[in-house]
Amino acid sequence: MDANVNFDAREDAYSRPLDSIDVSVPELYQNDVYQPYFERLRREDPVHYCADSKFGPYWSVTRYKDIMKVAINHQVFSSKWELGGVRLEDQVQGYERPSFIQMDEPDHGQRRMAVSPAVAPENLQRMEGIIRERTSRVLDELPHGRPFNWVQEVSIELTSRMLATLFDWPLEDRHRLMFWSDVTVCHVDTADAPVHSEAERYAELQKMAAAMKALWEERAGGNAPRYDLISMLAHSDATRHIDFRELLATCSLLIVGGNDTTRNSMSGGVWGLSQFPEQYQKLRENPELVPSLVSEIIRWHTPVLHLRRTALADFELGGKTIRKGDKVAMWFVSGNRDEEAIKDPHDLIVDRARAREHISFGFGVHRCVGNRLAELQLRILWEEILKRDLDIGVMDKPKYLRSNLIHGVRELPVQIH
Repeated sequence: MDANVNFDAREDAYSRPLDSIDVSVPELYQNDVYQPYFERLRREDPVHYCADSKFGPYWSVTRYKDIMKVAINHQVFSSKWELGGVRLEDQVQGYERPSFIQMDEPDHGQRRMAVSPAVAPENLQRMEGIIRERTSRVLDELPHGRPFNWVQEVSIELTSRMLATLFDWPLEDRHRLMFWSDVTVCHVDTADAPVHSEAERYAELQKMAAAMKALWEERAGGNAPRYDLISMLAHSDATRHIDFRELLATCSLLIVGGNDTTRNSMSGGVWGLSQFPEQYQKLRENPELVPSLVSEIIRWHTPVLHLRRTALADFELGGKTIRKGDKVAMWFVSGNRDEEAIKDPHDLIVDRARAREHISFGFGVHRCVGNRLAELQLRILWEEILKRDLDIGVMDKPKYLRSNLIHGVRELPVQIH
């Protein structure tokens, strides 16, 4: 049992009728009270039908092994934007964004191949020096002896610089990339969301696409692609003729992909280690455990809460019949805490055996294309923290994003002693 779950949520999760559990409610994640609902579903109804939610009827797949079955079976479970895409919240008609994460094979694979060289091993090797240099600078400039927000001063600072590098975007203008990332993933009915309607969201993303299009045209003229994402898209046979709407969709996907997984894991890891101080001590005594720690943070925090699929045919799963056309949510945040698949899943264990066997990056053809880059950034961050022997004291619980898609940490007050 997760010690951080508040009692009221546990009581509610186990006293309400099973068919009334709706884990799509964004406030569950904003208030950090989702665990007992998933715990009950894994035990009593691992393939769970919710007939009535704000996002329409949908299935929740909550166990590790069942999530794997859905993730690798793209013949039955579709990601297509025409069917609603990859989040429970359907795209609004007229504002659809056809990025490659919202395509099936072969279209998905062709477009994915266009950008994958940017995060290939040899390119990561090329980037390691600049990532380390920036990480060192950010850590060395942190205030000592007074509280600050780790999310703002470290996580956002590092990921915004990385995004600027990936797009070869002006470094001084990098916070626009973060803004567009927030615009892409927010629920527009959230009080302090950056936009408050689909029309507003689309207008902002059009500004982003226009800026990217200008870079595209400038870089398409070169003889060979440079190592940034825009150059690669402009020079690939699969993507050089994509229209403005697909450019908009693809760039917003790449911005979110390059930002949210890493940014929230950077914050989630500091919070996690503060909850398990004996593990933090073990890490400080054994810095060679950093690669294992990185995978464990990504599992324990789970930066993407769910991805959705749409059934192309009737399918039996966990004793239930999912019908053609049904929405299916793979809850990675539940699968990564599945007691049947992972020993002591609520504990953050820095030397966990087979730590990379989490499902935070997805599986099958849609496995996160930038997963190695995310791991590299986190590895360098923790290596540099340990090198400086930073004593990071967490002052209060994190404040989370109101979202059922991104496990976003908005504030994490810390002080370096």
